Amino acid sequence: MRSLLVVIGMGLLLVESGGTVRSARLPEVVASSTVPASSAPKARVDFDTQLKPIFQSKCMPCHFSGGKMYQSLPFDKPATIRKLGTRLFTRIKDENDRRLIEDFLTQSP
Repeated sequence: MRSLLVVIGMGLLLVESGGTVRSARLPEVVASSTVPASSAPKARVDFDTQLKPIFQSKCMPCHFSGGKMYQSLPFDKPATIRKLGTRLFTRIKDENDRRLIEDFLTQSP
């Protein structure tokens, strides 16, 4: 079927060019089995070991046990971080920290 389409296409080219062919080349056919390599899945971000230390260094003492904001926004709980999302970036400026938080937010709970 594919070769038939190539022949028809070449015929149409001949008709459009007035019947003269200088150096006709058949188009290269790309194998349909080639699939672009997908990027490896991202490693899962661990809240306790990777994110909690960031929040402890930037948001303590207010958002941790005993702090004035702990009752309403406890940053030692993953649910709070998921709820706030990227609004945390008002205080978190480091790009690596932001990337980790974004990766955490996109992974399933």
